[in-house]
Amino acid sequence: MTKQIRTSRLLCALALIGLAGTASANLTKPVYSQAKDEVKAMFKAERDKCSSLAGNTKDVCVERAKAHEKVALANLEYQYTGTVKDHNDYLESRYEARYKLAKEMCDDKSGNAKDVCVAEAKAEHDKAKADLKANKKIAAAEADVMETKLKADYKVANERCDSLSGDAKDSCQASAKARYFQ
Repeated sequence: MTKQIRTSRLLCALALIGLAGTASANLTKPVYSQAKDEVKAMFKAERDKCSSLAGNTKDVCVERAKAHEKVALANLEYQYTGTVKDHNDYLESRYEARYKLAKEMCDDKSGNAKDVCVAEAKAEHDKAKADLKANKKIAAAEADVMETKLKADYKVANERCDSLSGDAKDSCQASAKARYFQ
């Protein structure tokens, strides 16, 4: 199989993985390691293509390649572990990459146009950062609500078990603990 076809397939796979929404750890260690090596090689080739360019065009090209690599590796890590932390790292890498690329693209401009461009890039970065922070707080609040509800339901179920005795009471309490994750 040619390297270009493999690269195309890897890009398609990464795109599909990125569209997967909520992920769980679904990559095995060997697949993860191979995909990581292929991502690094693919983006090294992308950066090497920038060497024929000059000036800010080259800088933008290199920054774009770095951004693609960083986001792809963060997404791959998230697909491997499936943790909330890695999902947040993936989202953060996306907005950081967009910010760095936008700032680099502003270098083509001068004077007030450059200042406005940098300010717009910073504003978008800050908004994305605020959204991620808000989403983390919402997720934490939802987890707290769920925990409080489960504890309240467990107390009610446990109270119902108090009217029983012996093995029936023990069985009822064990069932309540299991049902309400206590």
